Amino acid sequence: FIYYDQNKLEFPLSERIMVSDNLESLVQKKFIVSNKKEVDSEIYAPEIDFYIKNSQDPLPKQISNVEKLYELRAIQFDNAQDVTYTADISNRLLVVGEEEQCQPLFEKMGADEFDLYRIDPEIIQSVSGSIGNLSVDVKEQDKETTLHIEQLIWFDADERAFTQSGGFDPTLSSIDEVLSEVRANIESFEYRKFTVYDNTICQYHERREEICGKCEEVCPTTAIVKIDEAKHLEFSQIDCHGCGGCISVCPSGAIDYAPSNRDTLFEMSRLFKDTIALITPQKMALENLDITLKEHVLPFAIEGEKFLHEASLLTLLQESGAQVIFYSDFLSKGTNDSIKILNQIYQAKYGKDAVLIAMNEKELKEQLEVVSFIENSLLSYNQTNSRKRETFAVRLEKIVNGEDLGVVNTGEHVYYGKVVVNEDNCTLCLACVGACNVDALFARVEDNSLRFNASVCTSCGYCELSCPEKDCISIETDVIELNPTWFQERLLAKDTLFACVECGKEFATTKAVEKIAQMMGPLFAKDPIKERTLYCCESCKPKIMMQSYMDNKNRQLGQGV
Repeated sequence: FIYYDQNKLEFPLSERIMVSDNLESLVQKKFIVSNKKEVDSEIYAPEIDFYIKNSQDPLPKQISNVEKLYELRAIQFDNAQDVTYTADISNRLLVVGEEEQCQPLFEKMGADEFDLYRIDPEIIQSVSGSIGNLSVDVKEQDKETTLHIEQLIWFDADERAFTQSGGFDPTLSSIDEVLSEVRANIESFEYRKFTVYDNTICQYHERREEICGKCEEVCPTTAIVKIDEAKHLEFSQIDCHGCGGCISVCPSGAIDYAPSNRDTLFEMSRLFKDTIALITPQKMALENLDITLKEHVLPFAIEGEKFLHEASLLTLLQESGAQVIFYSDFLSKGTNDSIKILNQIYQAKYGKDAVLIAMNEKELKEQLEVVSFIENSLLSYNQTNSRKRETFAVRLEKIVNGEDLGVVNTGEHVYYGKVVVNEDNCTLCLACVGACNVDALFARVEDNSLRFNASVCTSCGYCELSCPEKDCISIETDVIELNPTWFQERLLAKDTLFACVECGKEFATTKAVEKIAQMMGPLFAKDPIKERTLYCCESCKPKIMMQSYMDNKNRQLGQGV
């Protein structure tokens, strides 16, 4: 850890943190976390200076909190799964725009710096591929051509420039900035792995029909593509912006954020006990923010702004025992729905919102004035390696604590609900149990029953789709019931076992046997032996059929037939 500032710090820091006011003395030294960009470090943490400059905490608390800010970043670094990759990029460059518009760009380029093309925007049909391997389909005078390029500079670009990596628009920044980035990519292009994926609990993976695909819907690029024929998700890390929007809408938690996964966020949250967390995404620049942080408020720095979901936010809320401020000028669909859910829950229990949103400096000042601790909301338990829904269920159950707090309506992008079974039509075939990959539906062998845990159900509907019976399973969506039964096993259907009429072995449920007998009985009505087989186990069925055949054969021989 390094703290660097030309002006000496007014109070001492932990011995774990090297303090320096001489940048030259830090040359050829590498640090994990630094408060300044000028220092060579793995992580630049602007929240450190932001806290020191603005905090109203007493001096001893400031000393310990500064160390805590370094420790929070170290936890992120130690647990990060965001592997870095490199790609070779050549100098083939396509510039899209009117000639006069592009001229200032060309004047800043070296004579042989790029293998350069320029086209007018109206002839572009489509853009595909990724940086280093882009294809631009153009059509001019009824002639179609595909241009193969490495990078794309497009003045006043539409969304086709940005649905994959390698597209830049100088009108969004400047010609100098774009040209600098394009040049840097040719020298060395690095990209990171932002997502980790568990297909065993994915609600899209290898389903017979599509019942989920929210991650692909919210992805602003081609980083997630659905392969419809196989029902597989294909991830392109080179095209991923790292925003995390896919994580917050994933119902089961099959996708997680590689830079700060669920376990990392839990470990970080534990450091916020009796502290008010101010969530500050990387894009919300803190360097020039002049604002008073009242006592007990500590920045919670994250990278992407869209990956936080109801389980991660509730973890931070309960581990801190306080409201949380989320400082971001944009709310993703999943995070926005999650905040609405949590605010309904906290209003029902504590009469306060859980998460206070600040989308600009003015709103941040307002929220910092009203944010507070929430009495009796502190809860800590070891959730390491728990799934997203399991974590949320355990924490929510502690809030409910035996009460009936009413019903929460969930949103368009975060699914909750419950399975309802018409027991009269259920034969306990358990096709629904096999269809459920999050263990919300399960069977109890001891009493031949079908059971359900609503608190971990993703309301995907695959059980309903898989059920062979008519009018048997239905899903009540967009609801969380804040009462104890939501977290308990619910009995959906139960039956007795049917004993084989030959050997007495129990081999199927009574309803299943009766259903088959009802269907096949009329076809076997003229043959009592076949009719009897409908009530036999798999071992006795062929025996009595063979015995009937032999008896008939002997009878025919005895009659001289």
